[in-house]
Amino acid sequence: MTSDQNRLSAPHIMGIVNVTPDSFSDGGRFDGPQAAIDHGLQLVEDGADSLDIGGESTRPGAEPVSLEEELRRVTPVIEGLAGKTKAALSIDTRKPEVARAAVAAGAVIWNDVSALTFDDASVATAAALDCDIVLMHAQGAPRTMQQDPSYTDVVHEVLGFLAARIELCTAAGIDRARLIVDPGVGFGKSADHNLALIANLEEFQRLGCPVLLGASRKRFISALDRKTPADQRLGGSLAAVLAGLARGVRIFRVHDVAETRQALKIAQGIAAAMENP
Repeated sequence: MTSDQNRLSAPHIMGIVNVTPDSFSDGGRFDGPQAAIDHGLQLVEDGADSLDIGGESTRPGAEPVSLEEELRRVTPVIEGLAGKTKAALSIDTRKPEVARAAVAAGAVIWNDVSALTFDDASVATAAALDCDIVLMHAQGAPRTMQQDPSYTDVVHEVLGFLAARIELCTAAGIDRARLIVDPGVGFGKSADHNLALIANLEEFQRLGCPVLLGASRKRFISALDRKTPADQRLGGSLAAVLAGLARGVRIFRVHDVAETRQALKIAQGIAAAMENP
């Protein structure tokens, strides 16, 4: 695929379904199975290509959730959605046991904010599962990651980490074509770190894997503008999506699916008109 073709290729929108009482943006709104299923179906109607279902909040300051509780939260939601939508289902978890159960229930993507480092069994489990794997960079654990994030060169260090994780995964037998990388905006990064990563997203194309951008409603948006609550950060979220699109990103993990779909459609329409005046 040429660079021009890549720029005009269809983006993939991953809608967020938090089955938690304490997620930073919508915690508690969809923490019952039926509410989460209904929300996921609405996101698909709004234009989501996949749904990312999570049962453990990884917001700054979040406490870990037991394996049993996480399974209780996510399994009925994945089972319910698997029979009602053709959208790809993703499990947002650090635990290999949850990933295994989710894939058995119908998930085809494992989105791991720890890049398979949380558990010693994660890499082997990922190699055994027939699903795509999202490797995300995070500095520190969710409970403490925003206390004092520090880098000498955030872009270089995040790139190096992801490159090493890709090498380890492929050595373990995971097909490179199954891997997706995420620089981890908001996970152990200051506002300046996040801006540097977004400004240099084209660098991550060198890793040879699709790039996922998850900047939706993140705290750095309010740090740059007014101190707005998470559900009032749509403008900043869309600005990050469009910046990612211009830098080669094609997978966007978002809360506001309909608005993101519209922004991407218009941006691609403009790009096409520039290519064919």
